[in-house]
Amino acid sequence: MQFTNTLSFSDSVHCFRSGQPFNTEAVVLTTDHAGPESPRCFSVAEQGRELIIRRDLKPGDQVFGMGQSMGGLNKRGRQFRTWCSDDPCHTPEKESLYGAHPFLIVDGDDTFGLFIDFPGELFFDLGYTTTDLLEIRIPSLDVDIYEFVATDKKATDKKTIVRDFRKLIGKPYVPPRWGFGYQQCRWSYPDAARIDEIIAGFRDNDIPCDTVYMDIDYMVNFKDFSIDEQKFPRFENWVQEKKEQGIRLIPIIDAGVRIEDGYKVYEEGLEKGYFCKDAQGELFRAAVWPGLCAFPDFLKPETRQWWGLQYQALTDLGIEGFWNDMNEPALFYSPASLSKAIDAVSAAKDKNIGVYEFFDLKDSIMNISNSREDYRSFYHEPAPGGRVNHEQVHNLYGTNMTRAAYEGFAQVDADKRFLMFSRASSVGAHRYGGIWFGDNHSWWEHLKLNLQMLPGANFCGFLYSGADIGGFGANASAELVVRWTQLAVFSPLMRNHAAMGTRDQEPFAFDGHSMAIMREHIKLRYRMIPYLYSEYMKAVESGDALFYPLAFEYDDERSKRVEDQLLVGRSLMNAPVYEQNARGRHVFLPEDMLLWKVSRHDLMAATVIKAGDHYLELPLEEMPVFIRKDGMLPLTETTSWVDERQPETLDVMVYLDQGARYELIYDDGISKAWEKGVSDCLSLSVQQGSAGLKVSAEVTKGQVPWKTIVFHVYRHDGSLIRQSVQI
Repeated sequence: MQFTNTLSFSDSVHCFRSGQPFNTEAVVLTTDHAGPESPRCFSVAEQGRELIIRRDLKPGDQVFGMGQSMGGLNKRGRQFRTWCSDDPCHTPEKESLYGAHPFLIVDGDDTFGLFIDFPGELFFDLGYTTTDLLEIRIPSLDVDIYEFVATDKKATDKKTIVRDFRKLIGKPYVPPRWGFGYQQCRWSYPDAARIDEIIAGFRDNDIPCDTVYMDIDYMVNFKDFSIDEQKFPRFENWVQEKKEQGIRLIPIIDAGVRIEDGYKVYEEGLEKGYFCKDAQGELFRAAVWPGLCAFPDFLKPETRQWWGLQYQALTDLGIEGFWNDMNEPALFYSPASLSKAIDAVSAAKDKNIGVYEFFDLKDSIMNISNSREDYRSFYHEPAPGGRVNHEQVHNLYGTNMTRAAYEGFAQVDADKRFLMFSRASSVGAHRYGGIWFGDNHSWWEHLKLNLQMLPGANFCGFLYSGADIGGFGANASAELVVRWTQLAVFSPLMRNHAAMGTRDQEPFAFDGHSMAIMREHIKLRYRMIPYLYSEYMKAVESGDALFYPLAFEYDDERSKRVEDQLLVGRSLMNAPVYEQNARGRHVFLPEDMLLWKVSRHDLMAATVIKAGDHYLELPLEEMPVFIRKDGMLPLTETTSWVDERQPETLDVMVYLDQGARYELIYDDGISKAWEKGVSDCLSLSVQQGSAGLKVSAEVTKGQVPWKTIVFHVYRHDGSLIRQSVQI
């Protein structure tokens, strides 16, 4: 196989171009073309109209990445497809979910990374068919393949690959700081009165909360950008009243636009030619919540400009955040697929059909939604005079819906950060918003899956990410929601979300003991926001992930096999309890760490744990927080919502080894001044000198709200010294 040209922008990153790839706009760097060159780390063969990438896998090779996908941290032994899929049943064999993120790292004697920049379906066989072979099938000859070569064999070289990839695709979206607060959602809180009850539940029970969500029932007949004034009277005044209570309301926006005469969004889109068309050039129609819908052609710049400004109908009423949904796009049925299914049922009427005929009949109904035939039946016009079939660019649809919103917000208020996250995504969408991991279930397996999805999403730039706490589908036990809340304390997006027909899942919907535990851990989350926000902003600038497997920091063989622990920023390790009825867990420490078992926020309850394997007793009310050597965990005062008041005291937990330093990044939390390098910085230091412990806290840039810094310094022998500094 000969590539037409090679793009190189460093010694360790190369792009191999075949044919004329569709411009996905995932990559932000531009480079000069070089001459043909062969890849270093894999082979590529042309097979008909396809390209096949192959790489032998050695026994010790591991495969990390693949973004939002099933499986453990090590993806070896699995198959994947990159096809944004509306599939709420995330069982272990599923090969594709809502995101399409074809980036992976093979870690072994010759560690390398690989990104396939392609807008359609790809097929990954990571040692599934043949255990010692990685194979990727690209159903096209038009593609960009990026290779990231490790320069040495250190564990941290995998971090360099992540940074190189993130440099290639651009800086991530930054949410407002209030987006790090606790969030509550349900399909659906049907009216303003019910939302008022939910807010009262948080405030009356002293549980912090920053946002409550409005799912599809706030709309009139599920029409985007409409408000049912019977259910939500005096909407603008009500939104303002909620803000005064410390609550921001977040409405959902779906991709399908109801076909209805007199509906302004539909009529404007139809008149301007902003909707996708079928093969005959007529309006493509398929059903979602409102019934038959038209679908904006988000690959068309004019459509994005138009759609992005539609959000202003709600921002003008005080709304400051949104979540985009059903944007794979989800298709319940098309007129053609529905007719075909009805014909199949009618043909079977009064017949004595056998088992195989029954299976065919059943499939004709079960497969009516999101059918490939329907996806192949409509088209986009990304450029004047150009036309491309949807199936060829399917994975870009949700990305460009979120891009449209992001660009629209910039026109509404160029200096303001709006909350935005999406269900469907592809590489590049991280620049416009975050993601949540879709319609998971109230299964213990999905609690562990939440942990294991975070690094892969981070590698692709989705720092603002998380899963539905407690699970979306099925009924959650109090124990499951407690343990999931403990995990979510560390996740930038901390949202509890449950489906229609399931039991209430708010913290106060459970027994008093369970609610009290969740209250304490949500309060801990608010105390940890300075650390999480600071590490988030550092990761935005550095290209690092917020979450890393241990194998990305430690070289020992034991760390490489750990599948249920994550490093969180520079200072912390997370090892949650994720099994039903467990009152403890095994944990591996690659080095000595400080263990804080959090129940009542007693900062004197930490102990030094030596490196190695341990079993930790962890009753339901306790969650483990591990602080690494010379790590610092800054903890602010807890509040009922992020911006309730300016705290004056900052507690800093320190595990002192050689000497600890920490740069705490802070800013106004709402403007885009950070893009210009305008932020505040508090420099914290703890050193052990001959004259004793020396601590310092200095504002090196801008200003911070805290007046008193209290250091809680733990040493190797477990002794604790407390010192305060005024700033």
